[in-house]
Parts: sequence; C-alpha cells; structure tokens
Amino acid sequence: MADYPQNMLNFQGRCPDCAERRVELPSPLPPPGDDLDWLARDFDSFRRLMLEELAARYPERTRWTAGDLEVVLVEALAAVLDQLSDMADRVAMEGCLETARRPESVRRLLALIGYDAAAAAGLEDDPPGDPVGRTRQRKLEELWRRNPLLMEPARREGPRAIHTQRRMVTVEDYADRLADHPLVLRACAWSAWTGSWPTIRVATILWNDHALDEEGLACPDDLKERVEAFHRLHGLWEPVWDPGPPTIRTLLRPLVEAWRMAGQEVALEDGLPVGIKMFISIRVRENYFQSEVRNAALQALGTGPGGFFEPGRLDFGQDLYASDVFQALMSLDGVENVCLNRFKRFGDQYPDRTDTGRIPLEGLEIAVCDNDPRRPERGYLKLTLNGGRRG
Repeated sequence: MADYPQNMLNFQGRCPDCAERRVELPSPLPPPGDDLDWLARDFDSFRRLMLEELAARYPERTRWTAGDLEVVLVEALAAVLDQLSDMADRVAMEGCLETARRPESVRRLLALIGYDAAAAAGLEDDPPGDPVGRTRQRKLEELWRRNPLLMEPARREGPRAIHTQRRMVTVEDYADRLADHPLVLRACAWSAWTGSWPTIRVATILWNDHALDEEGLACPDDLKERVEAFHRLHGLWEPVWDPGPPTIRTLLRPLVEAWRMAGQEVALEDGLPVGIKMFISIRVRENYFQSEVRNAALQALGTGPGGFFEPGRLDFGQDLYASDVFQALMSLDGVENVCLNRFKRFGDQYPDRTDTGRIPLEGLEIAVCDNDPRRPERGYLKLTLNGGRRG
C-alpha cells in the first residue's frame, strides 16, 4: 500500500511564528506485474489463479489439499467471483439489442430507436388515465415473457424500421408511401406546374374501386382493424367510424401531411375508369353444364378476388389484350373454345378492337368491367354458350 505524504513545519527564521512547510512524498508504487490472467471468468480459472498466487508467495509449502483452510477459502471466494462474473456478463448483454433476453430490456432498447413494439404487436390503446403507456408496456412484456420467440421479429423489424425512408422526398416516394396504406391498391405520382409552384399529384386505385370522396364507406371489420393498426403504428390520426364512416380522402390526408416535404403541395386524385365492352361466345365441352361454365366464366372475368378485373390487378395506362382474356377463359374446366365477337371501349365514338386484339390505354386510365346493368359506363360483358348440357 502507498504511504501518506508527510507534512513538516520548519521554524528556522527570526520570527518564532513563521515556519516553512515541507512535504515529503512517498516513493511511487512498483508497477503491477503482467502475470495476472485478466481473462479469468469462471470458477475453475479463479480457483487456479488464486492457488498459483498462494504457491508463489509461499514456496516453502509443497502440499495443498482440499481440506486445508486456505483452499476452502479460495474455493468459496472463487464461487462468489463466478456468480459476480456471470452477473456482469448478463448486465452487459442486456445493453445490446442482439443479446438482450429480458422483455423489458428489449422493449426499452427498441423505444430508444423510436420503434413502438406494442403498436406493432397490435395491442390495444392505453386507457385515458394512463397517458404514459405503462399498461401497453406491461401487456407487451407479459406477452413476450410467455412466448419469448415473439421478441425475435421485433429485434429484426426495429433496426430495419429506422433505416426505412418514410419521408416523401422524390415523386416515387409519394406513390410508394400511399400504396402502403391498406385502403390503397395502387398509386401513381407525378409533378405538375400550376403557374406558381410545382404540385405533386397522386392518383390512386382504392379498395373495392371506391372513390376518394365517396360517402358511406362500408369496410369489413378486418379491414378496419388493419387501417387502425396502420395508423397506430405510424402515429397518425386514428379513424372514427361512428356515427358515419369518413371518406378515404379523409383517412389518407393525415398520412400525406405527416410524411410530405415542408411547403410541398400534394393533391389526391382518382384514376380514370375506362369501361370495357365484350361479347364472348364459349363452346362448352360435352358432359359439362352450361350454367356451371357460365358462372365460372363470370367469376374469372369478374371483380372479385382472383378475377381478371379485380381492383388493383391492372395498372394505370396498362393496355388490355384479348389474349389475356382468352387465357383466363381457356384455363377453366369445361371450356372447349372461345370466340371474341366484340372488344372495345364503352361509347359509340370508340371503334371495335376485335381485329387487333388490343385496347390501348394511357395516362391514368384503368380498364374496368363491373358488368353492372345499373352502371353500363363501367363496362359489361355478354356471354353466349353453345354445346354442353342444358341446366
């Protein structure tokens, strides 16, 4: 151990009350040796290290047994050091997202990078009396404690989320960010000069072919839950469905305002539906009922899931080819042959495209065929079936 410095007063002057203070500093400590194993982390390495030190300090002693008091103390000390070393390792592991094992540590580390794991897990909002969010945090930690495997997706998605650009900077960003919304199937953005400044205009294809300002939106419950989860995840205004559902433009506006560039004007527009008029003759195979083939053909060319004119399947300005219609019908059971008798856009001013087999579209035009007698301008088709069985 180092000694304390020694203070001395030297009275050698003429004045008996005046003295000179002198301080004698102790000699410096010798440098530590380099024979200490700093990698000792467990019971065996600690025990061996201390026994080697004892053997070096007392070379006259040649026998050390497990019953010796010194060895017992060394082993007890090594056991405590092993526990402390394990505790230090666990504390160090909890400070890194990749190695943390406790749910509260993972949640806090994800919160440091701005990732709301509770919202991503779909947990309910906190009650009004808990603005801090401790209720959801406690639910998330209990969920992860019961099933630790659920923490792994959060470990991956958290760092990935901070590297994902959500801000709308380029024109493509406006289309990509809006297309992420559950109610938007496709989006197309472009920049237009309005005379004073450029405006970003975004055209959308919406769920079930709805319009942006259409009132009385009837969304199924699962779609409402997806919309609410999307808004919670990104910190947007949550929709209020009662007493009357909002329009889709109202639901998309908070997304645009949150992620657009400051001072950038953004205008949302609907796509331009182009009704398609088709007259098709189908030759039904023997032993197949015409009613079954008709229903299958209407479903294949319909607007339902997997249908040819399902909303969002066709892109803006995508030309319509008769060969694609043939492929959709010829893949059905019971169809022997298909003949296209009429293939044109709705309206007398547009010519028949049966000979060319292609209806050109451009810009924001989207081919639609709802086959609704109440709205013939959105396209319709007529099926004529021959052969097969009646019924």
